[in-house]
Amino acid sequence: MRRFVFFISVGVSLVFCSCTSGNPVKAEKNTVSGSKVISLTNDTFKQLVFNYEINKQWKFEGNLPVIIDFYADWCGPCRQLSPRIEEIAKEYAGKIIVYKVDTDKEKLLAQKMGIQSLPTLVFIPVNGQPQASMGALPKETLVKYVNDFLLVK
Repeated sequence: MRRFVFFISVGVSLVFCSCTSGNPVKAEKNTVSGSKVISLTNDTFKQLVFNYEINKQWKFEGNLPVIIDFYADWCGPCRQLSPRIEEIAKEYAGKIIVYKVDTDKEKLLAQKMGIQSLPTLVFIPVNGQPQASMGALPKETLVKYVNDFLLVK
């Protein structure tokens, strides 16, 4: 668990603006999000991304690269980032899956993931370790993360 929290903490930090710290969607592991951002709960996270209760080492449960947006409704930078995340979901539909986690509703998940600043984005390749980035990133930076980290073969 310490390693898991460590890689989340050590992820690339581009803090332009940050705050301190939906509805569940039932999905199959092979589901492609289409062009929508999908809300995750603690239970769906364990099913689709990482079951931290069973696995002590990182083991990604998905088949496509993932971006997870940890946000809160009261967070201004989170609201600024949201349309950019939705654009990425549309532009990369079928290539990546974009999830979001409301940290006010999913406090246990945010704690288990070591989320201490909002917004926090976690980029998860199919193979390899996740990387985290905090703050309201510009779209160009998001595109660079997707192309250079998630879609690298």
